Amino acid sequence: MTTPDSAPAVALEPKTKLSGKILKTTLAGALVDIGQSVPGVIHISQLQQDAVNKVEDVVKEGQTVEVWVRRVKKDRIELTMIEPLGFEWKEIVPDMIVKGKVVRIETYGAFVDFGAERPGLIHVSELTRGYVKTASEIVKEGEEIEAKVLDVDRRKRQIRLSMKALQPEVVEEAKPERENRTRTAGSGDKRKPKGKKEEDFHMEVEVSNEPQFTAMQMAWQAALERSKGRGKVRPKSYKTATEEQEKMFNRTLEKRVPTGG
Repeated sequence: MTTPDSAPAVALEPKTKLSGKILKTTLAGALVDIGQSVPGVIHISQLQQDAVNKVEDVVKEGQTVEVWVRRVKKDRIELTMIEPLGFEWKEIVPDMIVKGKVVRIETYGAFVDFGAERPGLIHVSELTRGYVKTASEIVKEGEEIEAKVLDVDRRKRQIRLSMKALQPEVVEEAKPERENRTRTAGSGDKRKPKGKKEEDFHMEVEVSNEPQFTAMQMAWQAALERSKGRGKVRPKSYKTATEEQEKMFNRTLEKRVPTGG
């Protein structure tokens, strides 16, 4: 089985972690034996994050060190003692899933270190589905989380992340249809005609239950109303109209002059 220390130089990928021994130090850096056919070289700028004035202040000959591959060339392998970033800017793209640790919390969101040059920001609106007042309600500093990359601005060195994008959507239940407000209670209720008052409606119902007059009865009643000086005809019961007609008919017969027979 091939291990990183014994793998051919051409097979070594950038960021591969190796263990080696310092063979020689120079003003520009150090030579490292990493078990390859070509030597490994560490530039003075790659010994540590802080500035280095003298190589011997950091490493010495015969010292075993941990290094990472930067570039592989025909005559040498360029190494670094500075742990490389998990993601270079060119490697960070929208929709990729990353894992990281919450390193800072603000009211507007949380910053997550996932191995990039700068932490990504999860805005408070992207922490979870539903309303969130502050980020501390959802995440805590030091917590390991998983998020989705929403946007990358290489010019501003900004990375926007979202935890909400990895959560399942909540499907709202269908609301029942609104009941017909024009429907009155009870299947046997009568609807009132539009634009009419309630008392008018009941009056029509009561009048419709009275007996209907014939044309002759209506004529008699009209004559009676005119004789009393009334201009408006009011509906009366069938029994009252018939009695008035009989009385008027009898008076007419009494005044009639008898003929010879």
